[in-house]
Amino acid sequence: MPAYVVLNDERGAPNTGESTWSSAFLPSNHQGVVLRNGKQPVRDLFPASKLDTETDEATRQFIRSINQEHLHRTGIDAALADRLKSYELAAKMQTSIPEVSSFAEETAATQKMYGVNEKQTADMGRRCLLGRRLLEKGVRFVQLFSGGPIAGSPRASWDAHENVKENHTVEAGRIDKPVAALLQDLKQRGMLEDTLVLFTTEFGRTPFAQSAADKVGPGRDHNRYGFSCWMAGAGLKRGIAFGNTDEIGWKAVERPIPWHDFHATVLHLFGIDHERLTFYHNGIQRRLTNVHGDVLKEIFA
Repeated sequence: MPAYVVLNDERGAPNTGESTWSSAFLPSNHQGVVLRNGKQPVRDLFPASKLDTETDEATRQFIRSINQEHLHRTGIDAALADRLKSYELAAKMQTSIPEVSSFAEETAATQKMYGVNEKQTADMGRRCLLGRRLLEKGVRFVQLFSGGPIAGSPRASWDAHENVKENHTVEAGRIDKPVAALLQDLKQRGMLEDTLVLFTTEFGRTPFAQSAADKVGPGRDHNRYGFSCWMAGAGLKRGIAFGNTDEIGWKAVERPIPWHDFHATVLHLFGIDHERLTFYHNGIQRRLTNVHGDVLKEIFA
């Protein structure tokens, strides 16, 4: 299985597309692998005509041998080596993906808990349940998106410029039950002890209305000065709030957390020292936290 799997909203991927889960300047084997909704999570996963096992394995062995011969003759090329690894991963996924994406062995009670068969929650319910199954199969990082592209009317995302109550009521209704089920399921299976669940976004919404100058509207604009995320599992304290905004929810005033501190803390929960994790790029050893970052030990159990 891939180490990093992306599960997009059925209404579409984020506007930023593949750059959202790209590997940036890291080797390409660190980028996310997108699994689609429906009965075929990966396109063209199986050949057009079925091959018997012996012929299939002989074909793969022949391809491996000529690839190795090419690398031996021309030398290692990082981009080519990564491409070869991606094809080898695809071959392994032919057996692992159908198994992990089938809910046949999940009880009716479990599927009901996730809302898999309810119209409002079916999409996120399937993806949350699939996410848990992927973790059980060894996938290390699963990324689920709530909301598709930001455009459209009505919007298919949380970008509530027109009417925050209507928009957020719809979007929250799609995910509330499945996300709660995921947390409950991880806990009852003993997986929450070493799994970090992180729920975050790019910014909050303003506490004041967004509308035309001559109107009082129900919409809300972007707010980068004060917004929240929540985390669960992985040795965190339970049921606490850390930091606070001002009395109207406009700006963070009590223990505002810079992104460097947030990233340092998340890496610590993964068992990684953010000051020692580096990658050489463009003449310098790069750190995710640059030259900053303090671990927020106050939130640890």
